[in-house]
Amino acid sequence: MPVGWNCHGPELIPTPAQTAAALSPPPGRTGGDLVMETLHGLGATTVFGLPGQHALGMFDALRRAPMAYVGLRVENNAGFAADAYGRVSGEAAPLLLSTGPGALTSLAALQEAAAASAPVLAISSQIPVAGLGGGRHGYLHELRDQQASFRDVVKSVHTVRTASQIPTAVAEAWQSALTAPHGPVWVEIPADILSAETSLPQVTAPDAFPEEPAPRPELTAVAADWLGRAERPVIIAGGGVVRADAAGKLTALAERLQAPVVTTFGGKGAFAWDHPLSLRSWMEDRHTTAFLEEADVVLVVGSGLGELSSHYGTFTPRGRIIQIDADLGKLEANYPALGIHADARLALTALLETVPERTDTGAPDRVAATLAAIRDRIDGQGLDTEQRVLAAVREALPDTSPSFWDMTILAYWAWSAFDPRQGAFHSAQGAGGLGYAYPAALGAAVADPTRPVLAVSGDGGALYSIAELATARQHDLDVTWLIVDDGGYGILREYMNDAFGTTTATELSRPDYAALAAAFHIPATTTSVEHLATDLAKALAAPGPSVVVLPVHLRMFAATHEESGEA
Repeated sequence: MPVGWNCHGPELIPTPAQTAAALSPPPGRTGGDLVMETLHGLGATTVFGLPGQHALGMFDALRRAPMAYVGLRVENNAGFAADAYGRVSGEAAPLLLSTGPGALTSLAALQEAAAASAPVLAISSQIPVAGLGGGRHGYLHELRDQQASFRDVVKSVHTVRTASQIPTAVAEAWQSALTAPHGPVWVEIPADILSAETSLPQVTAPDAFPEEPAPRPELTAVAADWLGRAERPVIIAGGGVVRADAAGKLTALAERLQAPVVTTFGGKGAFAWDHPLSLRSWMEDRHTTAFLEEADVVLVVGSGLGELSSHYGTFTPRGRIIQIDADLGKLEANYPALGIHADARLALTALLETVPERTDTGAPDRVAATLAAIRDRIDGQGLDTEQRVLAAVREALPDTSPSFWDMTILAYWAWSAFDPRQGAFHSAQGAGGLGYAYPAALGAAVADPTRPVLAVSGDGGALYSIAELATARQHDLDVTWLIVDDGGYGILREYMNDAFGTTTATELSRPDYAALAAAFHIPATTTSVEHLATDLAKALAAPGPSVVVLPVHLRMFAATHEESGEA
């Protein structure tokens, strides 16, 4: 019940003070104020974005709102920052955008948020009401159907055409963004509605309670029976476990079943790296795939078993699959299974109440043998430099610090081989676009300024985000940016060489990244493989933004998904 309201029977009765306030709202308020009042009432404390002409009514109202504003230099980067803020805080991070080009520039970030189930509440202006309807009126930023550009990307679209629709539309969008599966949502408000004065009362404590899908008991009963009678159960833990804060429940279930656990790249951190039952995150290895194929029951929690999590579709299970996911569309999308539509935490809780304990003293030995086989395969490929670089990053990064990784060779290594410890691990592997790491790390630093944040980019991805050095400096955000500079799109260089024997369009002119950082008054260091751990640790220990540049060519370990047998 909203604070300060009296409940008599089925109706909510306002107090006398609330009635007086509603009848005499403050003068000079606009549709933009209704947006800000609704966001504040829902619990938003920070908004991200970039102003534009049509959105000025919204930004003017922000001046009167009790919320912090973090402005980035590119809308797509603002979207990445809001994405990370939502992942870290659990709030639906508001993202304020202008019409047309400003809105469209955010699309890649919203796609990543959708793929990663990150709650982002994008609120965009629109051309004036008189120009709507698909005609060619010649308004600045005009699109025939702006919503159509977003409908296939975001979770839900909410349109406003009058000021009175604003509180409900924003509250419904907030609820949608935070209802499992989380995701980005889109609210569209015409510019004249945002700027026009309103006599509507102030918005107070709007209701928008997110829903968590609970598992159907007859399905968890079947799942518990299968798991209880399994001889070699195994668990695949995806990002849904992390988002549901269900790592403790997962560990308890794995230990009760003595079931080995492999985490997907999005599920890193869901299970302790050094646990005797941990297969870690080696999803891109035939040894792991073979281990999973030998199971008689595979419990998949919070994963759709997509391209990467199924080892590029080469995973061929011999046993039964139980799949738990909050996204109904992911159930059995790739493999037949006992599909349970549920929040991971609620489903794991239900299983813990009914699954009997198993004894399997050989499970840790089988896990250790598999990890040893993977290690031998990697060690036999002459990739000492790559392993030293990743180990140096792990040595330098505080155990509880989050890290954000762009689509770059070192990140591809980290997906499989990096132990996040108690810090969260985030990458752009949901949608796979470049430029994610640095602006996302900035958003994470805003959400939790108590610990340093690491961003890791290749030089190709870094060039998407250089402008945000100004954001880091302006807000003095505690983010260290490691730029691995190999003079090109390194992973594409490898892919093209493997596929075609030569490369095209992969090489890049190399700016002086340390000098660029200095131009933004941000301390920067150019380091080497030998000194990386020391230089990176020093940068992370210093408050505020910093940049560490590592000029080095890294290579990927050999793929195994095209092999018919074990590696």
